[in-house]
Amino acid sequence: MTRIPEQALYTADQVRELDRRAIEETEITGYELMCRAGAAAWRRLRSLWTGTGSVVVLAGPGNNGGDGYVIARLAREMGIPAVVIPGVDGERLRGDAARAREDWLAAGGEEYPQAGALPSDTGVIVDALLGIGLSRPPEGRIAELIRLANAHPAACFAVDCPTGLDVDSGTVPGEAIRAENTVSFIGLKRGLFTGAGVDVTGRVHFERLEVPSAVYRGIEPSALLVDRSEVSQLLPPRRPSAHKGEHGRVIVLGGDHGLGGAPLMAAEAAARSGAGAVIPVLRRRHIGPALARAPWLMPRTPGSSRQLAALLAGADAVVVGPGLGQSRWGRRLWRLARDSGRPLVADADALNLLAREPARGLPDGSVITPHPGEAARLLGRDVTSIQGDRFLAAAELGAGNGAVAVLKGAGSVVAAPGEAIRVIAAGNPGMGVAGMGDVLAGIIGGLLAQGIPANQAASAGAWLHAAAGDMSAREQGERGLQPTDLFGPLIRLVNPPGAR
Repeated sequence: MTRIPEQALYTADQVRELDRRAIEETEITGYELMCRAGAAAWRRLRSLWTGTGSVVVLAGPGNNGGDGYVIARLAREMGIPAVVIPGVDGERLRGDAARAREDWLAAGGEEYPQAGALPSDTGVIVDALLGIGLSRPPEGRIAELIRLANAHPAACFAVDCPTGLDVDSGTVPGEAIRAENTVSFIGLKRGLFTGAGVDVTGRVHFERLEVPSAVYRGIEPSALLVDRSEVSQLLPPRRPSAHKGEHGRVIVLGGDHGLGGAPLMAAEAAARSGAGAVIPVLRRRHIGPALARAPWLMPRTPGSSRQLAALLAGADAVVVGPGLGQSRWGRRLWRLARDSGRPLVADADALNLLAREPARGLPDGSVITPHPGEAARLLGRDVTSIQGDRFLAAAELGAGNGAVAVLKGAGSVVAAPGEAIRVIAAGNPGMGVAGMGDVLAGIIGGLLAQGIPANQAASAGAWLHAAAGDMSAREQGERGLQPTDLFGPLIRLVNPPGAR
């Protein structure tokens, strides 16, 4: 069962509805909710910020600005210097935000006039400018404050979301605050975790603000985060008498001339994720290197189409595309894989071939793993359009191909027809190298072969891939990270904690 709301991701409109319910359908007043938000943000900030200097709050025209005034007041009450720089004339504030400002001024707080620079003793910057709902570039004084904050060496702490981020799409239409930490209230916003959102949010913290569970009932999350506990449930300890036949057989099709490494990495990833037997089908010249690298694999060279079809008939999952090429040889393997009826993980050149004839569909239980460029070809659009709404693109990819779609990139998005969209809040820039996608395809294929349903295999596989990348980066750094570096962490992740 989904842990609402810790795994739940919402759109801006949904969060506004949660806010409305919290205020109108419970005994929480709007100002009390604002004070709870400010207090939660201040506690979080104090746990993260150990520096000196003033707390400089950038306060906008709405309730997000009101949260900022509360933060400044609480800082001052603790004897920490705090100032507020309003993004608009404070007299224009209304409702709860105006009350928060009045309480700040009544406590002796000051508003710092913007004079082209932040105060000289700025120790930390609190972004409480616009909050959720922005879908156009910030302008005027707000844009100027964003530039000043980003140019200053002090860390930025974003309240609810970094100003300038579209929390529905994860895009940044203009300038945006680059926060080191973001605290999100009541409901996590989906755009914090994918696309350009991951560039500006830093680490995301969630504060429920003691909102009752009844407030969330009947509002289906727009998407769900995948976490380790969920993945671990799919990979329970094995019976002592278990044997390789129970763990599935994966066939990997690829490895045209000069492309032998890709299917070998996919095959090893399938084995490292727990598949009982893995058979890479490669050009003959790649057999020797494959055995030298991984002697536990059982590589084959394609024979006749009939022989290969018979081999595919015994597979529990087929990974097709890594190093496949688009020559006559690659097209034959792709056609046989597609006609096999076995669940496919289609990646790389298999996706390029799929884009040529999408109407034929894919076998039931299949998964496609496009990066934005491949997604653009599959949907007949450009990459900018794909990245402009990764949630919509992933949903269209899944529906259009009758498969589970893993739209790769920062904050990978997994979409299956009729299922909730999943988001992978893991991974790092070091994984942006050739071959990482081959490893991902192999992991998903290994999970499929072990009997995990396609949507869960794709979500769990994408999380395992990203988490293994993070573990490896923590051990040795991001720059220079290579696909095979993930195998050691991957083995640890696919085994339940404490399993031996």
